[in-house]
Amino acid sequence: MKRVSFAEFGGPDVLRLVDAEEPHAGPGRIRITVRAAGVNPVDWRIREGQLLKAHPVELPAGVGLDASGVVDEVGEGVTGVAVGDRVFGEGVSTYAEFAVLSAWARMPQGLSFEEAAGYPSVVETALRVIREVGVRSGQTLLVSGASGGVGSAVLQIARARGITVIGTAGAANQDYLRGLGAVATTYGEGWVERVRRLGRVDAALDLAGSGVIRELVELTGDPRKVVSIADLGAPELGVRFSGVAGSVPDALAEAVDLLGRRALHIPVEKTYPLAEAAAAHIDSQAGHARGRRVIVV
Repeated sequence: MKRVSFAEFGGPDVLRLVDAEEPHAGPGRIRITVRAAGVNPVDWRIREGQLLKAHPVELPAGVGLDASGVVDEVGEGVTGVAVGDRVFGEGVSTYAEFAVLSAWARMPQGLSFEEAAGYPSVVETALRVIREVGVRSGQTLLVSGASGGVGSAVLQIARARGITVIGTAGAANQDYLRGLGAVATTYGEGWVERVRRLGRVDAALDLAGSGVIRELVELTGDPRKVVSIADLGAPELGVRFSGVAGSVPDALAEAVDLLGRRALHIPVEKTYPLAEAAAAHIDSQAGHARGRRVIVV
């Protein structure tokens, strides 16, 4: 089979499309023929060797955590799913023609493979950081870097919970944020004062790693009310860096519920073939996304 792999840590140029042995579903796992794989910032952080403590890597290594596809092997002890089922979920080395998943859910009706591949990690992350930052119904949450996949999920989940969201993004994405129910403003010079004019901020999330931790602490008045998923230096300022996933099966179940109620929709901004995984990483690292980027197999 074909899969995307890297034999050394580095930039996007270390990614190669190679021939590899097919993986197989062990106990408690399923294998899918991959139809699409979500592109997440954690993918290129792992490729660069940034997250070795949380994600140990043995080289050469595959790439990707999220995928959607059709079940073609069911491991020992697995129930409730059968060969031929359309599923989405999380596993390892998902930029490939076949991948083994450790957590999955059946795809809701009407959801394409490309759309489904964009949900697993971002919904888990969104649910986790909302929980960790401790924001409640009736309060206001500031989201820095709100237009990407995680931001899109945070905005919609928070809205469903009665939380007001102020989102920062580029000028081109202001209407997109408003369409998701956020109070939108641009980043750049003067952004702190623009946020202040919008009202009190009870908690804040840094989703872009754009060097705004000090300002977020200033706006909330307490580093314990700020959580980052993108700035590895956040703990130096007393801010929690959230990098350890919670329950992916629970997150997938909530995603299915939200999708079924039409309370969640994350658009696919761009798709790439397997051979262009490096281009997908370059675009992901550049930021400014509106929704998700997806590898199509």
